[in-house]
Amino acid sequence: MAQVYRGGQPYPAGYPGRLTPHEVRTREFAARRRGVDPVEVREFQARVSDELAMLNETVRLLSQENDRIKRALRDWQTMHARECRPPEEHHRNAGHW
Repeated sequence: MAQVYRGGQPYPAGYPGRLTPHEVRTREFAARRRGVDPVEVREFQARVSDELAMLNETVRLLSQENDRIKRALRDWQTMHARECRPPEEHHRNAGHW
């Protein structure tokens, strides 16, 4: 697989890194004889950049929520483990079953 570069640096382990909204918004393209309208390109870049920023924020918030839920589950498990009797306290014929 050919090395792919961004900003003069190779991608780590051959995988592309995440694009930032700033990179999308400021990307320059070479002019061509039969090119596209530069105003439309800039508008599209701005739209993609805004959506990318929103998605990055959503991922950040979901990651925080995931961490909060993991901590709550860990705390619940710890509390539940303290309330349970150790296995040596159980007797075979202690109950009516």
